[in-house]
Amino acid sequence: MSRRLMKTYIFNTQLLHDKLIQREIEVPEDFSLYKLAEVIVNAYDFDFDHAFGFFSNISESRYFDSDRKYELFADMEDQGIEPTGAESVEKTKISKVWKNIGDKMLFLFDYGDNWLFVVKLISFGTKEDKAIYPRILKKNGKAPEQYPDPDEEE
Repeated sequence: MSRRLMKTYIFNTQLLHDKLIQREIEVPEDFSLYKLAEVIVNAYDFDFDHAFGFFSNISESRYFDSDRKYELFADMEDQGIEPTGAESVEKTKISKVWKNIGDKMLFLFDYGDNWLFVVKLISFGTKEDKAIYPRILKKNGKAPEQYPDPDEEE
């Protein structure tokens, strides 16, 4: 009896405005966008404590015009949040969003501070038996402070 090997997705994530700060992460194909968001946020040592979304239009000022968008707000409509026209991050698997190597999405974390990341699919892998997922494969650059001290001027 053969068992199906699970595919993994390997992403390069980088800050939109500082391409030198990057994280390469690997996650199983059955991950939701919600879980992917948590992995990205953790890879930059941020607290996972704000709303977020994924957008097909990679632009600081035009992401809300995206053809494809997925937001946490879509999962909160039963709590009185107004519909945004976005799809669910909890119900959407990464395999629905990223189909081909090179596909990109903009990840917006924290609608107040607007942390913007480009999330690019760079490779597919095969889940290794002894490996623990998700995993960070590479780190380039020092992550910024999520909540910089306003008293510390540079």
